[in-house]
This record gives sequence, C-alpha cells and structure tokens, in this order.
Amino acid sequence: MSHFIRPLVLSGPSGVGKSTLLQRLFSEFPEKFGFGVSHTTRAPRPGESHGKQYFFVQPQEFKDLIAAGAFIEHAEFSGNFYGTSFATVRTVQDQGRRCILDIEAQGVRQIKSSSLDPIYLFISPPSLSVLRTRLQGRGTETDASVKKRLATALKEVQYAKEPNVHDLVIINDDLDRAYELFKKVALGEEIQPDVLPPLDD
Repeated sequence: MSHFIRPLVLSGPSGVGKSTLLQRLFSEFPEKFGFGVSHTTRAPRPGESHGKQYFFVQPQEFKDLIAAGAFIEHAEFSGNFYGTSFATVRTVQDQGRRCILDIEAQGVRQIKSSSLDPIYLFISPPSLSVLRTRLQGRGTETDASVKKRLATALKEVQYAKEPNVHDLVIINDDLDRAYELFKKVALGEEIQPDVLPPLDD
C-alpha cells in the first residue's frame, strides 16, 4: 500500500444521506479512513467539538488562512465561511489512512483547479421529490429552507451531469445498497456506477 492514497471527495445535495454513509464507513473501518475536518466561522452546535466536526475559528483567522493559501477550497454559506485545508488532508494521509472530504459543489469546482487529484464521488437522490420528502421529514427545516435546499440540489445534480465532473455516481435509493457501493469505492474496489436520474420535477 503506497504512502499516498488518493483522497475521496464526496458530494451530493443536503439530505441525500452522506453523513449516514460516512458514519457507517467509519464505524466499520475505524483504522482505514480519516475525515477531512473543515474549518468554519460558524458557532458550534450542541454536541459539536473543535477538531471533531469542524475547526471553529474566528473570521479574521479564516481570512488569514485564505491569504496564506492554506485552503484547497473554501466558500461562504449563510454568512459563515467553510474551508478544507491542505494540512487536514496531509494529517490523515500521514496516518496511512484515506482522507474523505464531504464537499459542496462550489468546493468541487475549486478542488478541480488544485493539486489534490482526488476521486470524485457524487451521491444522488433517486429523484428530487424523494429528496423533498426526506428534507421535510427531518422536521428541522422550514418550508423556505426546504425550497432553498431543493433549488441548490437541482443545481448540484445539473453540475454532476456535466461530463468529467465526477468519477463515480451512487444513487441513494436504498441505504444498504448505497452503502455497499460506497464501501467498495472507499476501499478502492471497482464498481458499476449508477447513472444520474432524470430531473423529474
């Protein structure tokens, strides 16, 4: 096994089940993978700790890191900054683990122009109506926020349909099936990737 394992960049709309897939992978293979912890200027939510879910930093520190070229990608969402640093990926790789990054579509575009050379995996909902039901089922989203997330999801799926954006696509229509495929990709095995669904609504 070479010292350098290509990172895996995971993207897909909010509510598609990325965190569930990641949690299963990390609990099944605690030694093989490392999560690329991002920096953010947002406040920690209850139960979150510095260095685990995010590195929580002040806006000025974040801007200094941008100026120093520390980030592979960074973006602003709802007034907060989020970014993935080269150092985070290196830390995971130095432990001989594969680094997995959970990245928004904006970030994927930026990583494309960096020296990272990861494998790009897109997790797609079976359809936008299924995604809507899932988001509404969370019970934490207002109608306006569901609409906003769906509009973003539509853009993300459209971007994912462009040629050569993602190496692989997995449709999370059935969690166990999606997890088996995800696990194979993460372990570097070949899979027959799914085809992106038509955008039905």
